Amino acid sequence: MTKAPKTRASGTMTESAFITFVKGHLRRASRFWKPITDTIKNARVRKGVYLCNGCKQEVTASIVIEGKRVKNVFCDHINPVVDPETGFSGWDSFVNNLYCESDNLQLLCKSCHDLKSKAERSIRSNNKKEQNDQTEI
Repeated sequence: MTKAPKTRASGTMTESAFITFVKGHLRRASRFWKPITDTIKNARVRKGVYLCNGCKQEVTASIVIEGKRVKNVFCDHINPVVDPETGFSGWDSFVNNLYCESDNLQLLCKSCHDLKSKAERSIRSNNKKEQNDQTEI
């Protein structure tokens, strides 16, 4: 198998690495998007406690897992930023979906967020397998 050419960042990045780099920075910046901060604020029940939109339980902002304190509330896009069925379809749709309005956002606890993410990864993985099977024919 041949390596992808490094055509970005003065010949130091492949196209895939470049896309990953830009997506990561856009996602980090989205934490400051007002609809996201409003969604978190509106789910707050009291100091350090939030209402999960998935399980409808009141959950703390962080929990301890294996001796480490980890984040327990996530502002999640109801409709995924990248559709697991079709994959990345372009920067315009990625940015528009990432920087959406509050009606496409929900607060989830870690358990609900992990389940939703796992389901989306499974769909994405199955679609990639199907695409690979079709190209081998």
